[in-house]
Amino acid sequence: MKNVGLFFGSFNPVHIGHMVIANYMLEFTPMDELWFVVSPHNPLKKKESLLEGHHRLEMVRLAIGDHFKMKASDIEFGLPQPSYTINTLAYLREKCPNIHFILIMGGDNLGTFHKWKNYEQILEHFSIYLYSRFEQEDSKLALHPSIQHFEAPRMEISSTFIRQAIKNKKDVRHFMPPASWEYCEEMHFYERQQ
Repeated sequence: MKNVGLFFGSFNPVHIGHMVIANYMLEFTPMDELWFVVSPHNPLKKKESLLEGHHRLEMVRLAIGDHFKMKASDIEFGLPQPSYTINTLAYLREKCPNIHFILIMGGDNLGTFHKWKNYEQILEHFSIYLYSRFEQEDSKLALHPSIQHFEAPRMEISSTFIRQAIKNKKDVRHFMPPASWEYCEEMHFYERQQ
């Protein structure tokens, strides 16, 4: 059975922090492939300033380049909105019965994980690889047997910071993979107030 990590996110935009985590998970865990699952809309986040899905997907594709163990997935684009992780996982499990899917998650999500739709089912049927973030993982779920902790390199960088910097006419090209940055600049993304 192939182990495939699912890295969910808005990727609004994708940045080098995302790529470092993806690279780390592929090289330092028993993972055969990693799919960036671009979410049309996270139900726990506001939709303002969210770039259209196909543009965010293209930036992820450009970031991945020819890395054969990584894939940009638009699977949630065809599923009912808003996107609930449990629905996506159930759909993928049905379509790909020979793949063991692993959820890749930042430690900062653990505090709100109990708010996710049917989170108990996720814990029952899927592994979660948790990469530490700056926030403390003080959730009682941290010791759940389905959750494994990994010390991925830490980068204090966010998509929000990049969007704000671009709006303020700052050159943040080195915060994003080069091809993604070029596409973002060419399309004038995030330059205007949302």
